[in-house]
Amino acid sequence: MTLEILTPDNTVFEGEVSSVTVPGVQGSFEILNNHAPIISTLDDGKVIIRTGKGEESFFIKGGVVEVLDNKIMVLAEGVKL
Repeated sequence: MTLEILTPDNTVFEGEVSSVTVPGVQGSFEILNNHAPIISTLDDGKVIIRTGKGEESFFIKGGVVEVLDNKIMVLAEGVKL
């Protein structure tokens, strides 16, 4: 599945992933392949990206996530690398 992490300033991440954990307002949740379509607001917290090459994480400052047809789009207000 593909993941894009976008801020108002730039594209922070774009690529193939095996899973993503995001900081939902009511707690973190993991998105796996063939996840049901969802739109959710995000709290400040860590986005954990897992690929075949390992794990990478970013700290986001709020936003929203949309999952549809194995495409994940995170629209974050800001990102700390």
